[in-house]
Amino acid sequence: MLDPELLERITARRAELDELEEQLAKQSAEVRDERDELAVAERVLERMSEQLANERASAAPTPVQGAGRR
Repeated sequence: MLDPELLERITARRAELDELEEQLAKQSAEVRDERDELAVAERVLERMSEQLANERASAAPTPVQGAGRR
């Protein structure tokens, strides 16, 4: 015959583990979402940095060369 107290402890522990698994799955999904958002932010920053560098390069005065003076 099964020990009712032991069976109750097993059932309680299983419920704890089920709850923990649910919490971890939620945290994992949140971490994935944040990583995806950071990847997008990184791509935007790279594009904006390139665009700014290009704008600065095109706005910079071109150096004037002298007539061979040293």
